[in-house]
Amino acid sequence: MNHTLANHTLANHTLANDSATAVAAAAAFVWLGMVLAISFLEAPLKFRAPGVTIPIGLGIGRLVFRALNAAEAVLAAVVIAAVVITTVASGSPAAVVVLTAVAVAVLVIQLVLVRPPLNRRSDRVLAGEDPARTRSRAHLWYVALESVKVVSLAALGWALLG
Repeated sequence: MNHTLANHTLANHTLANDSATAVAAAAAFVWLGMVLAISFLEAPLKFRAPGVTIPIGLGIGRLVFRALNAAEAVLAAVVIAAVVITTVASGSPAAVVVLTAVAVAVLVIQLVLVRPPLNRRSDRVLAGEDPARTRSRAHLWYVALESVKVVSLAALGWALLG
């Protein structure tokens, strides 16, 4: 009877681990898709649309990126929880833990250090400042960090599937 109980416990343990791994991979790939679609497709294209001025584009961008960042925070929490469950259950490979940490750290850096200067600059432009008058390095940092996040999320998803 103890042998049967042990097999049943092991089966449940494996199922929970497999489920957590699948959830982590799915969340990582959804997060990746959102970042690619918004940051590398929608953001640059909106300024090419007829009638979209810089202030209108900035206003749209602020709303879209606020929503994206909120969704990213939820997805980051899901990935973290699923990776913790997987790690506790059977020990995730170090690459999974490191890639999770990189993606989450990049998001935190963007939200805490890069978004505030971007918001201040867009406030000034929306208040009438000429956007060509001063350039912002914060935007370049944001794009560079998005690129790091894309690579880390893609690698994380593949590491979870492998």
